[in-house]
Amino acid sequence: MRVALFLTCVNDTLYPDTGRAVVKLLTRLGVDVDFPMAQTCCGQAHYNTGYRREAEPLARHFSDVFGEYEAIVTPSGSCAAMVRELYPRMGERAGAEGRGGSLAAAVAPVVPRTYELTEFLVDVLGVGDVGAYFPHRVTYHPTCHGLRALGLGERPTRLLRAVRGLELVELPGAEECCGFGGTFAVKNAAVSAAMGADKVRAAESTGADVLCAADNSCLTHIGGTMARLRTRMRPVHLAEILASTEEEPWS
Repeated sequence: MRVALFLTCVNDTLYPDTGRAVVKLLTRLGVDVDFPMAQTCCGQAHYNTGYRREAEPLARHFSDVFGEYEAIVTPSGSCAAMVRELYPRMGERAGAEGRGGSLAAAVAPVVPRTYELTEFLVDVLGVGDVGAYFPHRVTYHPTCHGLRALGLGERPTRLLRAVRGLELVELPGAEECCGFGGTFAVKNAAVSAAMGADKVRAAESTGADVLCAADNSCLTHIGGTMARLRTRMRPVHLAEILASTEEEPWS
């Protein structure tokens, strides 16, 4: 199977190792992975800040870049939700406003083929054990887009429970937002920081070494809070845990 990796802006700029982990993991599972060099932002930052029309060319470009692939895999629940949930809405509104070109038709091919990583592993490849090894005590934070927009459910934790050496412990208040929310953290800094502190204290109470999530944007916020509070925990993207093996541990 030939798929495309949609790395996302945050990962491309700050967390390229997450992309490398996805490639390593999928290749180990027999998947051919391409990285289209023309990829850029999905438009989520524009759309969420109120610049819907400015996001439309980015949606068209996404479809142009990824339209030929059987599947588009991304290590980001928020960007997957942008494509799957908001691209159709953008298309409908553009059509209702009578503006030239059919955005809805342009994005239609990529909407059903875009998957968050754990969705692709469980639903498309049908795997529950990816052959990973990660000898640490881990707690999992289900990010808002993964939890509410995509409905990832138990897919991430099912994969984590199958990792050899990993002890998964439940995170109190797991379904509560970490406080990031993109521009929410900028516009409502005090509230965002308080929510982040609550999340980190809950994580600390588990005695885990690692807090895992499937979105590096949320892990940036949580990790920054951990640093300010001087905790001993570290944030790690789920892809990096699943890519780790006994022969090639992920640092």
